Amino acid sequence: MKQLKYYIALGAPPIRTPAIGDEPFMRPEVGFNPSWFHKFCEIDFSEKWHTVAEYRMKCHETMRKEIRKRFPGYNIGGALKDEPYDLLTGIYGIGIMDSLFGRSLQYYNDKWPAPVGKTFNDADIKSLQIPDLTRNKFFINILDQIDKIYELTGSARGFLNWQGNLNTAFRLRGESIFLDLIDNKFIIDKLLNAISDTYLQGVKLLYAKQKGFGIEYDFATVANCTVNMVGPDLYESSLLKFDQKIAGEFPIIGIHNCAWTVTPYLELYSQIPNVAYIDMGIESDLKKARDIFPEARRNCLYKSVDLKNKSRKEIKKDFQYIAENLAPCDVGMPDIEYDVPDETIMYAIDLCKELSEKYS
Repeated sequence: MKQLKYYIALGAPPIRTPAIGDEPFMRPEVGFNPSWFHKFCEIDFSEKWHTVAEYRMKCHETMRKEIRKRFPGYNIGGALKDEPYDLLTGIYGIGIMDSLFGRSLQYYNDKWPAPVGKTFNDADIKSLQIPDLTRNKFFINILDQIDKIYELTGSARGFLNWQGNLNTAFRLRGESIFLDLIDNKFIIDKLLNAISDTYLQGVKLLYAKQKGFGIEYDFATVANCTVNMVGPDLYESSLLKFDQKIAGEFPIIGIHNCAWTVTPYLELYSQIPNVAYIDMGIESDLKKARDIFPEARRNCLYKSVDLKNKSRKEIKKDFQYIAENLAPCDVGMPDIEYDVPDETIMYAIDLCKELSEKYS
């Protein structure tokens, strides 16, 4: 089975991308928060960054130069690769789905945009219609940007951060979603059907657009960052079927969980077909994850605060544990803030190389 791997484009939130097949035993993937690039490169991540491809092109040139200068010889964000800039991944942050349903985005110069505005009440959801994305102004803007990206770079590669069913429902509905899961099945099913149908429509339209430029993708990826707030019982009874619905439309799927304990959900995720990627925090039962998903690319997410606060001895112990229990795998180090020393980041990358050579 094909696999997906962790991917962080410069200036973008993490996402997944197809694995090539020659990934190292422990593959590091490092990414910085916008605040890092704002401080060290004076990049402005406000609205212009998301709407003007030419501006993002200039920002990518600046970011790549900074990475090469601070981390010589380290291929962070593809800085050492001779390939077109990925000017699509990261635009509008996690706000794609919210924007398709008519919510606004608040932009910032040093972080990704955040959806704002009132959440949906019962009446809003009962009358909710699936948007026609071929006529949706926000989505048409994205497709138009792909034309410009191809003109600038000669490539239409890259991804949108579609999030997942529960993540999107939480932002659209607010905290009421957790009560709905207990006693309002109609609202849950109506909202999540609208979300999953819109997700499928958008991904397929995007892939069709990219295919016209010679880029072919055939996978889905869902982000379940909030599933640990509902527990495995509610996930099984009310949410699993919607992740299965998305998985049923693609040959492979990736599941993102953030850096928390995925253990209570592993058996349930095994009911989703063709899982090609799954990530988790280091507190998870890593051996169990490897046993249940032997063919998927696995990823242990290592937190920025641990890179900052732990000693090198402690970091090495953690990475050794990952190598022995989860690898072959990725080691994701996303959302790094500017208070993490460069030397620590390079040390962590070197550890992955050292342990790959030892264990593979």
